[in-house]
Amino acid sequence: MIEKKERNSNIELYRIIVMLLIVMHHYVVNSGLLDEMFKTPLAPESIFLYLFGMWGKTGIDCFVLITGYFMCKSSISLYKFVKLLLQIELYNVLFYCIFLYTGYMSLSVGNIIQVINPIPGVNTGFISCFLLFYLFIPFLNILLKNLSKNQHLLLVILCLGIYTILGTVPWISVTLNYITWFCILYVVASYIRLYGIWRGEDKMFWGGASLVLIIISALSVLIMLSWGIRSGVRLDWSLVMFFVSDSNKLLAFLVSVSTFMFFKNIHIRQSKWINTIASCTFGVLLIHANSDAMRQWLWKDTCDNVGIFHSSMIYIHALCVPIIVFIACTIIDFCRQRFLERLYLDLVVKYIQTSKLYITCHNRLQKYE
Repeated sequence: MIEKKERNSNIELYRIIVMLLIVMHHYVVNSGLLDEMFKTPLAPESIFLYLFGMWGKTGIDCFVLITGYFMCKSSISLYKFVKLLLQIELYNVLFYCIFLYTGYMSLSVGNIIQVINPIPGVNTGFISCFLLFYLFIPFLNILLKNLSKNQHLLLVILCLGIYTILGTVPWISVTLNYITWFCILYVVASYIRLYGIWRGEDKMFWGGASLVLIIISALSVLIMLSWGIRSGVRLDWSLVMFFVSDSNKLLAFLVSVSTFMFFKNIHIRQSKWINTIASCTFGVLLIHANSDAMRQWLWKDTCDNVGIFHSSMIYIHALCVPIIVFIACTIIDFCRQRFLERLYLDLVVKYIQTSKLYITCHNRLQKYE
């Protein structure tokens, strides 16, 4: 039995908010709404949805910063990795069976391989890259443990200079791989945890900084939208959202750091409800963003986002649907944790721990820790 550590409810509340922002982002970008929005880019409902759905990539940064902040003083165990892997596989198989039965997916070798393969690509797909990133954590901890404070700071500056500063310059192409970027965020978060940063405990400062950066980010979207229309260029999401269009962009990174610092410093009473809901947030992502079939069924057929776009209900719909999706996915993942996880997790971990390959790799890694 693995002993569970008490979670900080302030960070867990932050985790919940971040995942809700990601669901809101998917509400806009995975539903066909973008095509309708760009037909009438200055319509009030279009501008509302630009601002409503702009925080997805920022949310990814927030999620990984939380991981780095805590894992740099912890260690990844076989139990944690297998738990993550089996959670991914369980939902892949479950929803493939459901969508196969309902006709959203077909029975084919390609689809079966896609379902059982937890790593469909190593590029900018969050789930597969996050899973592989987990394997780097023990080595990152060894590296960071052997760096001085100044060396660690220089590494942060070098990484952000290349991937964030140069990555936000329009005429410089920086190819982004999420595993690399997650490792960089880990280096940043670990520096915050190990050494602190300027005004690191000042929640008023970070609250104010967060508010200012959020406003600047929203203004950047409106400015890029206005510029695109005046210039006559073809509007697309990456143009309008340029400064928050991916996780390495400057404003996406700054908002994630400032909001993380704010929530890190607020003090709220330990809440079992908050901590329980937060433990389901990765499950929320795995469920509602499971596959193209899920996106078709959820956002297009069931919620009918495009159909609602042309009605006066779009504002209420946009505010309510992501919350309902979040709650439904949370309930599903809570049931998985409560009734299924213990049935398979301990058995699988015990089997792997007795394998010669695991014992050899584990012993060799222990020598360097």
